[in-house]
Amino acid sequence: MQENYLAKWLSGELSEKELAEFKKSEEYASYQKLKEISSTLKSPEFDMDSAFELIKQQHFGQAPKVITLNPFKKFLRVAAVIAIMLAGSYFYLNTLDESVGTSLAERSEVILPDNSEVFLNADSHVSFSKKKWDQERNITLKGEAFFKVAKGKKFTVQTDHGTVAVLGTQFNVENRKGFFEVTCYEGLVSVTFNDQETKLPAGSSFLVIDGKLVKTAEPKDNQPTWMNNESSFESIPLQFVFAELERQFNLRVTTKNINTELLFTGSFNNTDLNMALKSISTPSQIQYKVEGDNVLFYAGNTTP
Repeated sequence: MQENYLAKWLSGELSEKELAEFKKSEEYASYQKLKEISSTLKSPEFDMDSAFELIKQQHFGQAPKVITLNPFKKFLRVAAVIAIMLAGSYFYLNTLDESVGTSLAERSEVILPDNSEVFLNADSHVSFSKKKWDQERNITLKGEAFFKVAKGKKFTVQTDHGTVAVLGTQFNVENRKGFFEVTCYEGLVSVTFNDQETKLPAGSSFLVIDGKLVKTAEPKDNQPTWMNNESSFESIPLQFVFAELERQFNLRVTTKNINTELLFTGSFNNTDLNMALKSISTPSQIQYKVEGDNVLFYAGNTTP
């Protein structure tokens, strides 16, 4: 690539032939990405009235002498500004974390740099540093995810409620508002909550609801049921069951004359709404009414 291609490209002066040749260069993709990032930077607002008032307050006789730069010096200054912008943008891009998220009623899979696998449940998000992955296998989670971690250095999952650390294993983490659960399916998992560490061997869970540690039953399968399109609960308050229903079907749940603190044990299918509503209402002895994307759960003796 000729040395003056970059400056001409930035100023839009490349011919079609030169542009085609420039696009074939190894540097073009990086420069294009840096240019896109730089274009989003905003210059500070300039107040013309304030500036003019300041000039009027000064003596015209004290105006600085104007020195005209020769064209080559002007070019050097422009080149220096471009270099600083490109260097800053490059540094900025290389410090960004990789982020992957799912919407309501959506699931996704993420392959990490060491081939570890992360399966995201609905309305969940993970972020990690791809550049620093070899030095620190650290990932931030909001929502719920099932991890299949490749063996290697310590693997850490950061959440709002606590930290989960492993070397190589399979486990599930659910990090929702007022709800934090870690289930180990293989190997050994370390959970740090309120500065206290708990070791979880395979076939055990750690559950915190509204800041209180809750006893849980042993998992019956070798992976979370949501991986098979089913949401399961063991003595969990109805409010969290309703919240999961909202996430899986992208709808809004309201209640009338129902104690949402009542414990629910059961499951519902994540692909069939009618079946899911019956699976929740029947054992809970409550009624429901569907209107568009809204579901009302109400007590049997209540008029909806």
